[in-house]
Amino acid sequence: MIPTSSPEAGLQPASTPTSAAFATSRRAALQADAAASPPIISMRGVSKWYGDFRVLDSLALDVHAGEKVILCGPSGSGKSTTIRLLNRLEQHQKGTVTVCGIELTDDNRNIEAIRADVGMVFQHFNLFPHLTVLENCVLAPMLVKKVPRAEAEARAMAYLDRVKIPQLAGQYPGQISGGQKQRVAIARALCMQPKVMLFDEPTSALDPEMVKDVLDTMVSLARDGMTMICVTHEMGFARDVGDRVVFMDEGRIVETDTPQHFFSAPKTERARSFLGQLISH
Repeated sequence: MIPTSSPEAGLQPASTPTSAAFATSRRAALQADAAASPPIISMRGVSKWYGDFRVLDSLALDVHAGEKVILCGPSGSGKSTTIRLLNRLEQHQKGTVTVCGIELTDDNRNIEAIRADVGMVFQHFNLFPHLTVLENCVLAPMLVKKVPRAEAEARAMAYLDRVKIPQLAGQYPGQISGGQKQRVAIARALCMQPKVMLFDEPTSALDPEMVKDVLDTMVSLARDGMTMICVTHEMGFARDVGDRVVFMDEGRIVETDTPQHFFSAPKTERARSFLGQLISH
C-alpha cells in the first residue's frame, strides 16, 4: 500500500516493500526482545490536568527498542499530550515517565539528556524561518552535543539526502513546500541521532499530494529499526508499519493490539465506532 524508501545503513534505497510476512516476523522478534529487556519508554499511572480538566487518566504504556507504536483516537483523547510528555514539552502531575533509563522529573539535567536522545517531528514543522535548511539541521547537534561544524554539516547533508532533498540545503523554510518542510523536520531530528522518534500528526497539515513523500520517509525509518511513536490518522500507514496500535479516548488507553487484529476485529464498542466513522468518511 505504501512504498518504502531506504534503510539508514549506507543511506541506500530499499528494494523490498513492506509485507505482512516482514511485519509478522518483526513483531515476533520484538515480543522476544520485550521478554528479555526493559522497555526504552515506560509510563506508569501517568495523569495530567489542565486546570480542572483531566487530559490523561492513569496512563500505563511500555515501548521497547525498535517498536513502532501508533497512537490513534478521537480529537481530545490525549494522544499528543502523551508523546509531548516523553520529552518534557508537557509535565505530568502524577505517575512516572522513564525514557532511555532516565526518569523525567524537574531535574533539567535529566530533561536535557532525554531530549538529546528523543527526536520529535511536529504537525506544523517548527523550523526556524531565519535559518537555511542546512542551518536548521546543524544547530542542535552543535549546541547540544558539541559536534564540530564540519561534522554536523556532513551529517546534515547525509540526512537531507536520506529524505531526498539535499538540493534544498541553502533554501529558507519560506521558499519550500509543506511536504519539503516536514522532510527537513525529520532530517533535523535525525541529525541528533536519536534513540526514539516521536511524530505528532506529521501529515495532517499537508496537502494530499505531499503526504506520500513524508510517509515514505517514515516507512524507511521504520524498516531501519528506529523506535517510533506516531500520532496519526493515516490508517494505511498504521496498518502497514505499526507493531502495535494504542487506541485512546478521554485520556485513557481503551484498547491496544496488533494492527491486524485492531483493524479487523476491534475488541471495544468505542474502537468499532471510531473505525466506522473513519471508513464512512
